[in-house]
Amino acid sequence: MQKTVVSLSSLIVSIILLIVGNAYLMTLLGLRLSLEEFSASVIGWILAFYSIGFVAGTLYAGRIIEKVGHIRAFAVFAAVLAASILIYPMAVESYLWGFLRALGGFMMAGLMIVMESWFSSKADNRSRASLFAIYQIIFFLSTAGGQVLIRVADPAGFIPFSLATILVVLALTPLSMTRRESPTISRGERLSLRKLYGKSPTGTLGALIAGLLISAFYAMGPVYANRIGLNLEQLSNFMASAIVAAMLLAWPIGRLCDHFDRYRVMLVAAIFAAACSLIAALVGHINMVVLVLFVGLYMGISAAIYPIAVAITNDLMETHQVTAASTALLLSYGLGSIVGPLLSALFMDLLGPRGLFVSNALMLGALILFMVAGPKRRHPTVEEQEHYYPTMPEAALGVDELDPRNTGFQEAAESDSGNDAKAEGNGPGTSSP
Repeated sequence: MQKTVVSLSSLIVSIILLIVGNAYLMTLLGLRLSLEEFSASVIGWILAFYSIGFVAGTLYAGRIIEKVGHIRAFAVFAAVLAASILIYPMAVESYLWGFLRALGGFMMAGLMIVMESWFSSKADNRSRASLFAIYQIIFFLSTAGGQVLIRVADPAGFIPFSLATILVVLALTPLSMTRRESPTISRGERLSLRKLYGKSPTGTLGALIAGLLISAFYAMGPVYANRIGLNLEQLSNFMASAIVAAMLLAWPIGRLCDHFDRYRVMLVAAIFAAACSLIAALVGHINMVVLVLFVGLYMGISAAIYPIAVAITNDLMETHQVTAASTALLLSYGLGSIVGPLLSALFMDLLGPRGLFVSNALMLGALILFMVAGPKRRHPTVEEQEHYYPTMPEAALGVDELDPRNTGFQEAAESDSGNDAKAEGNGPGTSSP
C-alpha cells in the first residue's frame, strides 16, 4: 500500500494543485461579482454555467481523450482552462463570464477524468478501498485549501486570477512527465434517469437535492459572506470550515448508515440540515461563531446526502448495474447543481443574503415531504445493506474502477497488472509516473 502511494505521489501533487486552483477560482468569482455589485440573480446565472459545462464535460470529454490520448487531452484541457482564467479580469461582463464559466466547467471535467482514471489504474484489490479513502481526503482538504487562499490578494485586482492560473499550469507538470502507459476509459452499461427513478426514487431525488444544496453554497456562499460584512479572512474561514466539517462528519454518518436503515438516516439528516440552515438564516448574521457552527453542521450533513443516496440506490440494484446507476446519479446531481445557484440567487434577491439558507431549507423540506408522503419502495434490511462509502460527487467522476462498490474492478485490476508486467519487461521507463 505504501509503495502504491509513493508511486502515485507526483499524480497526487497534480490533483492537489488542480483542485486547490479550481476551488480558489470558484470562491474568487462569486466574491468578485459581489464586489462589482452585480445582483444575486445575475451572479447565480453566471456561476450556474460552470455546472452546465461540467455536465457536458462528463458526457463528451471522454470522447476527446479517446481520440488524442490522456497526455495530449490533459494538455489541451489545462491550456484552455488557464487561458480562460486570465481573461476574467480583462472585462467583467456577465455574458463573457458566463461563457468562460461553461468553458471552464467542461475543461475541468476533462481534467478530472484524465487524472482520476490514471489514479484508479494504479490500484489493486488489496489497496483500492484505502486508496479510495485517501483520494476522498485529498479532495476535501484541497477544496478547503482553495478557500484559505482567498485572503492572499485583493480579489478586486488581477493577481488572484494569475495565482489560480499558476496552480492550473503547475498541475500539468507531474502528469505530463509520466512514463507510465495511459489507462483506458471504459464505457459500460448506461441507465437513464427515468429508469433510475423507477428503481430508486429516493436515491434519484436525493442526488438532485444534494446537487442543489452544494452548488448553491459554493457559488453563492462567498456572495452571502460579502453581503453580511465579513472581511476576507472571515470569508475564507467561513468557506473552509464548512468543507472541513463535511469531511469530519463523513465518517460518523457513514457508521450510522451501516448500522441503521439508510432511508431513515437520510430522512433524519435532511431534517437536521434543514433546521441548521434555518438557524443560520435567522441568527447567522449576528454572531460569527454561531454562523460558522451551524453552517458547518448544515454543510457537513448536506454533503452526506449524496453518498447516502448512492448507498440507497446501490442496495436496490443488481450487481452489474451498480456502475451505471452511479453514473446516472452523477447526472442527477449535475442537473441539481445547475439549478442550485439560480434558485438561491432568486431568494437572495427577494430576502437578502439570508435567502441562501432559506432556499436550501425549503429544498430540504421538499425532500423530507417526498420521503414521508411520496412513493414507497421496499428497502433492504440493515443486514442486507451494502457497505457505505462516503464520497463527494465531484470526486467520483473518473474513479469508477477505484470505487470498492464496482464489482467489475477485479477484472480491470488484473488487466492493468498484466499491462504493468509487460511494461516492466520492456524496461524501467514505463513502470510508474
